[in-house]
Amino acid sequence: MGLPKRAPSSGKPEREPARALEAATLLANAQIAASIMAVELDRFYNRTRAARKIVVVDLGFLGDSIHLVPALWEIKRHYPEAGLHTVSARVGAELLGLAPCVDRAWTFPLGPKSPPWWRHWDVLRELRRARFDLAFNFSGADRTIFLTALTGARWRLGHPGGRSHFWNKLLIPCWTPRQNADLPVYEQRRQVLVSAGFVLEPPRFDLQLPSAARDWAAGATPPNAVHLSINASTFLKEWPLPNWIELARLLLDQHPSLRLVATTGSQPREQARCARFAAAVRDPRLEAIPAGLPLARLAALVARCRVHVGADSGVLHLAMAMGTPTVAVFRQYGGLNEWLPHGLRHRHVSAACACAPQPQPPCLHLGYAECLAGIPPRAVASLIQECLAE
Repeated sequence: MGLPKRAPSSGKPEREPARALEAATLLANAQIAASIMAVELDRFYNRTRAARKIVVVDLGFLGDSIHLVPALWEIKRHYPEAGLHTVSARVGAELLGLAPCVDRAWTFPLGPKSPPWWRHWDVLRELRRARFDLAFNFSGADRTIFLTALTGARWRLGHPGGRSHFWNKLLIPCWTPRQNADLPVYEQRRQVLVSAGFVLEPPRFDLQLPSAARDWAAGATPPNAVHLSINASTFLKEWPLPNWIELARLLLDQHPSLRLVATTGSQPREQARCARFAAAVRDPRLEAIPAGLPLARLAALVARCRVHVGADSGVLHLAMAMGTPTVAVFRQYGGLNEWLPHGLRHRHVSAACACAPQPQPPCLHLGYAECLAGIPPRAVASLIQECLAE
């Protein structure tokens, strides 16, 4: 007589314990791997102290490069015998050339008409020939990840900031945790180094300006002037021109001895906007500096001024680095807090922007940022008055 047949099973009761065990095993393995990675990451500095040639790949423009400087000072302090190189866009290289901790600032051509990164074989070949021991990547952007790998540096450390791809860890083996977005960008980059075993000192910018640039600024800019930087990379980040004109008139009416100095970028749109601004104010106490200033002269001019007033642009961060109090006009968008200058010497006014995350915002058809137009000039003038009173 045969054994009774087992009733057919759906398999669910049997698979559930197996799946639970598999999930627990995967979780345990992930935790072990993370623990091992954390130990290795924490020892990264000690394991690379013999590096004699270091490169930091950033490809940033003005604002990004300024926020990179405090981390560069820490790298130089921790590797005092090593040559420190940077790779960035042209304006970034010009800025980083003012940082005494940088031994060579490489230029990687970038811009609206820049060809794909792989066509810059001449730069890539020279970087490869430099034979770097150690490479840092603070941005995690796709282009910079490939470029970091192509430097051929034996040790490579990255910080996740862009898209996640399977090849990220193949190109940069060691990655730090993503940093707190509530911290200023320069502090996030310094904290990346803490993750790698660095012990930090207080942040410093300490840009060194040529004496010729300071002498030029002394002759071109009256002391204690208010610097106005009315342009940004796009009109969507700019306070509309009528607001700037009203602000200038308010300041000149309230302070008869006050001098205003306006600067502009080299783009035709920006130059035309600055010319319209100066023509509308029509006051000898406003001086519009011709476009095309070398960055060292611009930095010296900003450092000489009492207050910087500007849009959401790289010049705002330059003023912060030079120790000049700032008043800025921003539209609210995701990640704004990490780009705001922090501290009691810095003030800002922001406007809620419903269309900031949209790829085709309605303001494109208006030709100006409607949200920023709602910020009254008197509110900005009040913040400037606070800075002048201090």
